[in-house]
Formats: sequence, C-alpha cells, structure tokens
Amino acid sequence: MFSQLADKLQDVFKDLRGHGTISETNVTDAMRTVRMALLEADVHYQVAKDFIARVKAKALGEEVLRSVTPGQQIVKIFQDELTTLLGGDAAPLNTEKPGRILLVGLNGAGKTTSAAKLARWLKGQGKTPLLYALDLYRPAAIEQLVTLGKQVGVPVFRPEPGETDVLRAAKAALAWSELPENQNANVHLFDTAGRQEIDEPLVEELKRVRDFLAPQEILLVADAATGQQAVSVATHFHEALGLSGLILTKLDGDARGGAALSMREVTKRPIKFAGVGEKLDQFEPFYPERLAGRILGLGDIVGLVEKAAQAIDEEEARRMEEKLRTASFDLNDFLAQFKMLRKLGPLENLLGMLPGMGNMKGFSVNEKQMRRVEAIVLSMTMDERRKPDILNARRRQRIARGSGTSVTEVNDLLLRFHQMQKMMKNMGKFKKMMARPGGPRIPGMR
Repeated sequence: MFSQLADKLQDVFKDLRGHGTISETNVTDAMRTVRMALLEADVHYQVAKDFIARVKAKALGEEVLRSVTPGQQIVKIFQDELTTLLGGDAAPLNTEKPGRILLVGLNGAGKTTSAAKLARWLKGQGKTPLLYALDLYRPAAIEQLVTLGKQVGVPVFRPEPGETDVLRAAKAALAWSELPENQNANVHLFDTAGRQEIDEPLVEELKRVRDFLAPQEILLVADAATGQQAVSVATHFHEALGLSGLILTKLDGDARGGAALSMREVTKRPIKFAGVGEKLDQFEPFYPERLAGRILGLGDIVGLVEKAAQAIDEEEARRMEEKLRTASFDLNDFLAQFKMLRKLGPLENLLGMLPGMGNMKGFSVNEKQMRRVEAIVLSMTMDERRKPDILNARRRQRIARGSGTSVTEVNDLLLRFHQMQKMMKNMGKFKKMMARPGGPRIPGMR
C-alpha cells in the first residue's frame, strides 16, 4: 500500500533532515520531487498541485527556516498536511437507528465482499447486522452474498427469483427485517448493483433506492487501483447521491494508492474503511494519521499493537510464558507461534508499522513455504513433536514423504527450531537469574 510513494518521499525527507540549514532552494527542489512522486502514484494533477502549494507555503515560513531542526519541521508539516489530505476529519460510522448503510460503486470494486467484511467487523463491535442483496443484475451476486453471509454468520435477505424491480425488492427487504427473528438487528447493510461504468439508468435507480431507504450512510466502494479515473467516479457518485464516506478496496495490491488521496480530496468525504486483502478479516477502519506516518517511514505502533492483540490469545500467551520459564519449548509450540505470526499478516506489512522499517525490502514470506513448514510438523507424531531429539534419519525420511517435502527441508526446519529452542532456554535462564534474591536488577523488569 503506497509503497512506491513511500519509498520516494522517505528518500526526499532523509535528504532534508541531513541539512543543518534549509534554504528556499532546498525546499523548492524537494517539493518538485514530491510533486512528481505524487503524480507517479496516480494522485490527480490538481490535488497534487494544491497539496504541494500548501506544504511549500508553510515550509518557507521564517519560523521553520530559522529553527534548529528545519528538516524535521518540514517533515512534520508534510505529515500534518498528508493526514488532512487523507481525511483528518474522519468520522466514525453512523449506526444510529434505523442504522441503514447503502453500499454503491462500479462492478469489480468489491461491493459485495466489502458488505460481508463490514458485517463481520460490526459483529466484532457488538452490533447485530443484517445483509440485503439488492444487486439484481450481476449474475450470481445474490448467491455470493448469501455464501459470504454464512461465512460471517449474518442473515441475508434475498429477493424473489426473477425480481427485476429494485424498489420492490427494497420494500420486501424492509418487510423481511420486521420478521420476529430479525427484529434484534441494529445495522442494515444494503448491497446494490453496479455497472462497468457510470450511466444514468444506474444513477437514477440508486437515487430511488436512496430516497426510499433514507440511509444514515452512503458509502462508495472503490478500487484503490482505479488511478486517474478515481476522481470522475467519486465526483459523479457524490454529486448524484451525496456520499457520506468511502471504502477503499485492494489497498494491499496497489503500490501507488493515489486514488485514496484524490477521492478523499474531491469529495471532501472521509475514507472510513480499507480492504487490505482478500480474506474476510482483512478489513479495517481507516486512520489517516497512522497511514501518513507509515508513508513517511514513521511507523504505526498503535496499529501493530492492535493487530497483535487480535491475533494473540491471552491463555495461549500465558501458556507460552510458562514454557519460557521452564525451557520446555517443543515443536507443538513452534507450530503455534508460526500460526500466530501468519495471523498478523505479511511480514513486509508488519515492518511498515515499525519506525524506519517501512522501505525495507526482501522480507516477504512465500505462502507455499509457510504451508510446507506446517505440513512437516503435522506429519510428525505427537511424541516426535514433544521430543524432537528422537528424530533419526529414518523418521525424517518418513516425515518428508508424508509432508510432500524433501529431507533437506525437514532438516532445515529442525535446525531453525533448535536455534529458537536454544534462544528460549537462554531467555529462561536469564529470567531466573534476574528473579534470584540479590541478583542483578534492571529498572522496570519484574
């Protein structure tokens, strides 16, 4: 996400920080490079131009140029302006009664999947959502939503077979929501039809649905890789429907991400959520200040802690702490740690959340390799996992055959495990030493 833009911006500001004093020439040259980086990232020309003008005007202020750390001051100005551009006025989702949310957008943007992802997220917030299939044109759209609804455990309204009148379907949807089994629902998510491109019949149909449902939120679901077309799409939908916010999809697959900056600026509506992967749990609220920090290489520690809190089970953490103290870390624990790491997401994304690590390369982990590691451990008996020292040559050959890997791969895995086990034992000894009466003490350690 924004990796292309982030690399170039971090290089520019690294150079600025290196200057003891800053001149107007330094700032002008830097802003020229930044402007080109924004345009290459598919940010709309006018958006880039206005943004650079605001940053430059503040960066050339006397207070900045005469400060002790002018380079740092300019980075701070840029971060603040970038946060504003991304939506510093971001507002939470309005789910007040009747809690109706209308999802609109072009075909292929990911409306149906985003509806299910949003329903799943709302459940996690303690809400009781319902899903409504109002896309009567796209083949299998209704079945797709029904399938996704089952996966996230949310009931789905499906119109009568052969229904072609979206307003009649919407009326039936509201009647369905009043059924006894649905009356506890407090958020209603309506998936609507799209087109390959904006056309007037689509817009008029959406207007009728909007007027009938009177939703609290009208969210445009847009593909982050839309590029320059993003501005016309967002402008047209906003002028016709009065958007309340945006959901950006496929942010993980677009190195440029300029659509996020452009659509937010032209609509003046906040980006409320971002799809960061294909899985239903890869969907998160959009925090402008955090993304601005990641783009500039300043990290997102809060986001990293939140990811860890979601992925790590407290009981499992306590169990692992006991393993550490007793130095009894085995291959079952190795597999558990491995699975936990996978839950946190791709390693390169995690690095982007650490200050100064966002532009590090070569840390991606091949999904096939990860599956092979799991297959190797799962091909062992419970006894072998608990006591890896019994894994002789014959057992290793059997495990390789059972996991569809080679003996070399099995040996490599065991080598990594023994290295981790040794590290765990050393940490356990260290903690015991620190706990001994009269032993050395480090401030803040218990």
